[in-house]
Amino acid sequence: MMTDQYAVIGNPIGHTKSPLIHGLFAEATQQDMSYTAIEGPLEPQDAFAATVRKFIAAGGKGMNVTAPFKLKAFAMADERSERADLAGAANALSFRDGRIIAENFDGVGLLRDIEVNLNLPMAGKRVLVLGAGGAVRGALLPFLAARPAELVVANRDIAKVRALVDQVSTSGPLAACSYANLEAMGQFDLVVNATSASLTGELPPVPPSVFSLTGAAYELAYGKRLTPFLRLARNAGVLRVADGVGMLVEQAAEAFAWWRGVRPQTHAVIDRLTVALD
Repeated sequence: MMTDQYAVIGNPIGHTKSPLIHGLFAEATQQDMSYTAIEGPLEPQDAFAATVRKFIAAGGKGMNVTAPFKLKAFAMADERSERADLAGAANALSFRDGRIIAENFDGVGLLRDIEVNLNLPMAGKRVLVLGAGGAVRGALLPFLAARPAELVVANRDIAKVRALVDQVSTSGPLAACSYANLEAMGQFDLVVNATSASLTGELPPVPPSVFSLTGAAYELAYGKRLTPFLRLARNAGVLRVADGVGMLVEQAAEAFAWWRGVRPQTHAVIDRLTVALD
């Protein structure tokens, strides 16, 4: 019997931890599968789709998709989940019966890391999310399902974030806000930085007043130690700070379970990849 083939595709892809994560999952759950990294070509326009179809033709069963191909993966799918539809992006593909099925596990992986691993239930809490990109789009439905008292999405471009909020059909305590108005919004129990600022060592324009001393700050970027955002939170007196390594592993576990029908344990893998926040 042939070993089932899986891969992650992105560009650049040299930094990816996905082959290590899925290799550990496969070993722990005794799955006969291989998992590789593919650097997808940026040009010409149809090169990404051609690369995916070549992988399928060679027996590929599924793919994780990372930057900058999540929109292209979504566009080429034959079927899309509700989460992928809202995000307008796919971070996982499954190839079944000649069809390409798109999913987005970023939001559900993020929620699981926050609620299960960090023991920070969102129910009844005030939650602030910074940014309005693909990660935020994928997180809104899972976050609302966790029943926060209020979910505020803040962004420089208020029109962009209002349009995003309007797209969410699920009724819930969801509001759009500009960074300029955050000062008047009071304290939040959880502040999530989903902007790309930390990737370049920058700080999103958020006032320290949004942090609650008994709350938490979560950074989607991982392996960056104490980012400017997390340092701001620490300086504001927040004791509970976390980066996105848990989200990385949990969304991988969701994809693995979707493909293989068994959900791997994640704690040992998270511990292995965790970098101290100092």
